[in-house]
Amino acid sequence: MQSSKRILVAPLNWGLGHATRCIPIIKALLNHGHQPFLASDGVALSLLQKEFPNLPSFELPSYKITYAEKGRNFKIKMIWDSPKVLKAVTKEKKAVKKLVKEHQIDGIISDNRLGVYYKKVPCVFITHQLNVLSGNTTWMSSKAHQKIIKKFDACWVPDVEHKPNLTGKLGHLKKPNMNIKYLGPLSRFEKEETDIDYDLMVLLSGPEPQRTFLEEKLLFELKGIKGNILFVKGKIEDTQIKEQIENGNSTVDIYNFMQSEELQNAINRSAKILCRSGYTTVMDLAKLEKKAFFIPTPGQYEQEYLAKRLQKQVLVPFSSQDEFKLQDLGRIEDFEGLTQFESSMNYTELFGVFSIVKENSEPIPSSLST
Repeated sequence: MQSSKRILVAPLNWGLGHATRCIPIIKALLNHGHQPFLASDGVALSLLQKEFPNLPSFELPSYKITYAEKGRNFKIKMIWDSPKVLKAVTKEKKAVKKLVKEHQIDGIISDNRLGVYYKKVPCVFITHQLNVLSGNTTWMSSKAHQKIIKKFDACWVPDVEHKPNLTGKLGHLKKPNMNIKYLGPLSRFEKEETDIDYDLMVLLSGPEPQRTFLEEKLLFELKGIKGNILFVKGKIEDTQIKEQIENGNSTVDIYNFMQSEELQNAINRSAKILCRSGYTTVMDLAKLEKKAFFIPTPGQYEQEYLAKRLQKQVLVPFSSQDEFKLQDLGRIEDFEGLTQFESSMNYTELFGVFSIVKENSEPIPSSLST
């Protein structure tokens, strides 16, 4: 029996995916007698606070990540914002050091937060991007990311190790030289046998301004559809807001956000899903075995890669945001849809990493240049 550990869980605030896929990890920590401490910023932190209102939570410095208004400027915008991100990472390291000392944190789980690391406690990095796609600079961005990951005691990849898998080259290295553990696809949801109440569910997420651009486009396009539609904007706010629009032969139920249990029920009760091709969404839809249509975030190489890969495998069709038309949804019928992978995880063994005794006993410099 493992002794109870205090574990800091800190997902990146880039859309909702990093936070939502940490939910099953947090639940597993609780089930194994550990004490999770939550840390993030923005909507990611808000979501976790709503899901786990009784757990201690802390705000970390924001990376202030936003997308370019035009997809072709995505990489330029990321490069332009990199000094701002690096400054936030430095502040983040100091904040984490303070949290570890003040709350006697025994271990850290960082989901893609680069500065959530402290060399005196065991640290785990969660990512599905061992290779970071960035066009003609993929080799450089991948090597830089792998260098960061190697600082951590373990890297947890939410996918299966062998083929067939969901991430392809994103989550698999030809010659891995780090401590990688494959968790199997992570989802906070469970498949339920239920009646279908909605012909289509629109599920939005992601950083601004692209989330709003897609919301406006789809609300316009869906005026021509028949049937019952559920539209979840993915805007985490203090109060849930619901409105209903009658549009000829269709009814559109619009929510600003849903929490996990309600969202699970809604997806199970929907025949088809229209959404981004973010990896967490892909894992969720595979768990619930849903047919879907993807619209990748413009300029985000990872989402474009996943959408193209799944279309090539005849699982899910996709369209670019600019070119999407309502009639494209008819293509869903020609695709198989996603199915779940059977995988089991020994969390007792996985959480054993937090029993590692770190040998670093020298004083940590104030610059935290680890």
